[in-house]
Amino acid sequence: MLIRLLRTYLRPYRGPITLVVLLQLVQTLATLYLPTLNADIIDNGVVTGDTGYIVEYGGWMLAVSLLQIVCSAAAVFYGARTAMALGRDVRAGLFAKVQELSAREVGELGAPSLITRTTNDIQQVQMLVLMTFTLMISAPIMCVGGIILALNQDVPLSGLLLVVVPVLIGIISLIVVRMRPLFRLMQVRIDLVNRVIREQITGIRVIRAFVRDEHERVRFEKTNGELRDVSLAVGRLMSLMFPTVMLVVNASSILVLWFGAKRIDTGGMEIGALTAFLSYLMQILMSVMMATFMFVMIPRAEVCAERIQEVLGAESSVKAPTDPVTSLGEHGELELRGVSFHYPGAESAVLSGVDLVAHPGQTTAIIGSTGAGKTTLLNLVPRLFDATGGTVLVDGVDVRRIDPALLARTVSMVPQKPYLFSGTVASNLRYGRPDATDDELWRALEVAQAADFVRAMPEALGAPIAQGGTNVSGGQRQRLAIARTLVARPEVYLFDDSFSALDYATDAALREALRREIADATVVIVAQRVSTIRDADRIVVLDEGRVVGTGTHEELMTDNETYREIVLSQLTEQEAAA
Repeated sequence: MLIRLLRTYLRPYRGPITLVVLLQLVQTLATLYLPTLNADIIDNGVVTGDTGYIVEYGGWMLAVSLLQIVCSAAAVFYGARTAMALGRDVRAGLFAKVQELSAREVGELGAPSLITRTTNDIQQVQMLVLMTFTLMISAPIMCVGGIILALNQDVPLSGLLLVVVPVLIGIISLIVVRMRPLFRLMQVRIDLVNRVIREQITGIRVIRAFVRDEHERVRFEKTNGELRDVSLAVGRLMSLMFPTVMLVVNASSILVLWFGAKRIDTGGMEIGALTAFLSYLMQILMSVMMATFMFVMIPRAEVCAERIQEVLGAESSVKAPTDPVTSLGEHGELELRGVSFHYPGAESAVLSGVDLVAHPGQTTAIIGSTGAGKTTLLNLVPRLFDATGGTVLVDGVDVRRIDPALLARTVSMVPQKPYLFSGTVASNLRYGRPDATDDELWRALEVAQAADFVRAMPEALGAPIAQGGTNVSGGQRQRLAIARTLVARPEVYLFDDSFSALDYATDAALREALRREIADATVVIVAQRVSTIRDADRIVVLDEGRVVGTGTHEELMTDNETYREIVLSQLTEQEAAA
């Protein structure tokens, strides 16, 4: 998964990557050449007392060091730019993919997990790429080059490498194998912490209302403690790795000095050659250490890449048509023919055989008990979900064949829990139509009964709106969401219990203003309150996902027992008869 992800997103950066590899090659070769120059200075300059030789080769060492510094800095610069570009591209790809997914897939993956994958998971992959460009590319070159140059200095002493390097690799491998499952568990625990924090912030009012502060504190401590335990387990392995590596490195240095001194004493080796060999040994072991550092990061990056690919590879259950219809008749007639819907894994269907026709210029209301399928039915029209049976048509065309952009312009929905974005009142109202004028915004606010409280704000249309609309009341949030839909001017309006937070007077005034403003449009209202829909041209009664009655308020009061029970549960008999 990691290789496939990197191959896909690094392909546009082959030029900079090639440059980084060349720069790292040059700077590594320069680093490897310095001990050889140093050995020559010791053997041919210091031992013989030749000052001129020392000055000449010292100058060469300075030149090689300068070349190494320049190439190293350039490699880090281009490597960092490429790694950051990779992170940007993967985040953009992940964000775009989530936007394509239907509500079903987003719900299955979970918002906390999607946030973690878009931030922490991508950061881990990005950091791996950065460290690869700055450390890993040079590590194998230094290791191989160091072995060759060490053999050039003294072949018998190089036999130590046959023992030291495998021991070091074996120790690292054992630790890394134990780290991999812990890294996977760590990402899952991060998801859980993210979810708990998100729930507690979102539900802070409920927590305070039911005095559940202590319960939520304990719940967070448990989740946070589980993440801490996994992090500590990883930390213990990491803390074991580097002292072990340093122990091998220092023990190797002692062995080189011990056997090298004997070689010098017998005349089989020069002092400068021993110094160079010791430097090459350090470079070889340091390259193994750099590779070690990378091996620590690779397991976690692999886990993160798998989680990222899971999102990128997800298929939306709501697919765009291959040959979309790009124009509709300007009528806005809505029809459902034998529509059924079944959630994955559910024992029974939410909707079964629903037939419904909503004509332009009329208000069609849908009412039913909780769980009757009212919201699900509305969600099928703008294709938040696709019907598992039957057909949803707008102007006689199956919504699955309509171009998504055209469907969005034709159908607009005010959800049960309206959401406002951080910004201003104006930016939220222009969300569906960015070119709307201020006069059009005020007109929509007047109809939505929101103009008075917006004018009362110091900045009026420029008044700030917090994320989710948390700085306005529930009723104000609903009215702003209705005004946003009015600004878009669709042909089909869907109101999913969008008046529930309004008082009766505001509800009545809003419905009267809507009747005048969108008289020619198709209006479908889902409501719990009978007073909201009793004047509708047609009322559809849902019960357990099936249509059990249609007609006007008076007709249903006479002929439909289910509707009569709903009405009588809300109104007195005298009010119901009125």
